[in-house]
Amino acid sequence: MDPPFLETYKTLLDKATEGANGHKEVVVIEECELPLIDLGRLNLGKLEKEKCKSDIARESQEWGFFQVVNHGISREILEKMMSEQVKVYRQPFNNKSKELFNFSSGTYRWGTPTATSREQLAWSEAFHIPMNDIPFSNGFSSLR
Repeated sequence: MDPPFLETYKTLLDKATEGANGHKEVVVIEECELPLIDLGRLNLGKLEKEKCKSDIARESQEWGFFQVVNHGISREILEKMMSEQVKVYRQPFNNKSKELFNFSSGTYRWGTPTATSREQLAWSEAFHIPMNDIPFSNGFSSLR
């Protein structure tokens, strides 16, 4: 079962832009690559560290998220995390929307809750898990 996307966003989807000819137009938003931040720059001296911090702040404001490289998390841990992500995201919506794995309330989010127009509507599905909720006894102690 999928999230109730149409029920939640019906009013936004029904608001189509009218073109010059009076017909409804479909707005297509181009796909973009996410910004990439090299965290290794944090260890390259004061000037480079400040520039890296500035880039993180800017991308957080402009995009809300970004990719990182040279973060120091081992490939083995990343592969374990990705394997677990796949298991969780393949669950039916009803399973995901319940309090899974005893995580805090509000951990699972989907859609674009702050969208007020179709141009702002983008698909997002995420688990925001506080570090305190992660069972570090299961091999993830290096994340602390």
